[in-house]
Parts: sequence; structure tokens; C-alpha cells
Amino acid sequence: MSETARDFVILGEEQIPAGAMPRHIAIIMDGNRRWARLNGKSKNEGHRQGAQVFSDIAKYCRDIGIKYLTVFAFSTENKGRTKDEVDYLMDLLARYLSDVEKHEKENIRLCFLGDKGPLRPDLKAKIMDIEARSAKNDGITVNVALHYGGRDDIVRAVKKLLASGVRQEDITEEVFSDALDTGGIPDPDLLIRPSGELRLSNFLLWQCAYTEFVFMDILWPDFKPADLDRAILQYTRRSRRRGL
Repeated sequence: MSETARDFVILGEEQIPAGAMPRHIAIIMDGNRRWARLNGKSKNEGHRQGAQVFSDIAKYCRDIGIKYLTVFAFSTENKGRTKDEVDYLMDLLARYLSDVEKHEKENIRLCFLGDKGPLRPDLKAKIMDIEARSAKNDGITVNVALHYGGRDDIVRAVKKLLASGVRQEDITEEVFSDALDTGGIPDPDLLIRPSGELRLSNFLLWQCAYTEFVFMDILWPDFKPADLDRAILQYTRRSRRRGL
């Protein structure tokens, strides 16, 4: 159980200066299907459990003072899964977005990254509605990467800059960053990948240039606030020199 105070945060049994905490955490929510297989459940049950963990972790991040949480929910490559599985994932999202009052009560701002073009019309409408209605919430900004790929993000940013007529000599790292889906959001300080996999899987490729990575041998549906605490504690013990 973590408690927050003005100058420090308690994670487990350790007291961490508030200034040492990551401002922005990114998570690759991986392992739902393996969890289902290992527990004799359906793939859909694995995704349902993973969705509940996401909701719990988002609220926990808010409670310990994290300002931004970005989660990888559905990649551009995931569309190659079976139609039944993809439809279930989209239905899960639709049900989550429908509970607008809950998000407002929890003071969570929801934003969505990725190419929304291929999404169902009803999902696009729900996304626009929840982004508008939660825009003033300031407890935490939760970015959901949906139909997202890091390379696709970069390509779309290039196209956006070309379409805007920006001159070549005016393109800087800052200008390019602002053209990405995460424009206006600080880059992640910490990226967590559960499930035992040791790769980025095309997630936030530009944004993670100086991000600290923590890979954990635990499947996402089993992920608990205590596991987040362990990852943050690893982060606080590292020296972030950024090439200096």
C-alpha cells in the first residue's frame, strides 16, 4: 500500500522523494493470452482480466502522483489476429468507454494514440466523446495506444509536417516530436514490459530514446501495484545521464 505526501512517496516499505519519481510511465500490457492458456481460460477471459488490471493500475498511478501513463493496448500488427478476438477486444474497449461517469469521478483524463481510421464508427464516436469530456480532469493523463505502431507514428508525423508546408530548415527534434501522437506530452521516464519478453515491439520508438526499461517475468493479468512499486524502485536507483 502506497501513500503520498508533499515531499515523498511510500512504495512498499521504502520512502522515495517525490522528485525522484517518474513523471511518465509507459507499459506494454503483454501476456493476456498466455495467462489464459496457463489458467485454462479462454483468450477473451485473459483480455477481460488484463483490462481490469489496466483500470486498477491507472488509478494506482494517479494515487502515487504519476502524471502520465501510456499503455500499449492494441498494435497495428494485432489486427492480424482472429476476427473473434479482435471484435472482443474492441467490445471491451467500447464497454470501458461507455462508463463516462466513472472516469469523471476518478479524475482521469483519457487520450488515444494511434491511427483511428480503421476503427469502428461507434468506437471513434466514443473516443471523441470521452476525450472531450475528460479533458479537464487533472489527476492523471492516461494515453491508450490503440491501433498504434511506433513506425506508423513516425510516418504519419512526416506526412503531417509535409502537409503543413513546414520548411526543411525549420524541422527540429522538438518540431518533429510535436507532430507525433504524443505531441505536448513529455517522453516516458520509465517503460515497463511484463511477460518476460525483452523487446519494444514497435512501441514509442522515437519517444523512448532515453527511457529507462524494466522487463519483468510476470504476465499482465497477474500484475499488481506491488509490481509497479518494484519497477519504480529500480528506476529510482539508476543514474540517468542522458549521454553526459
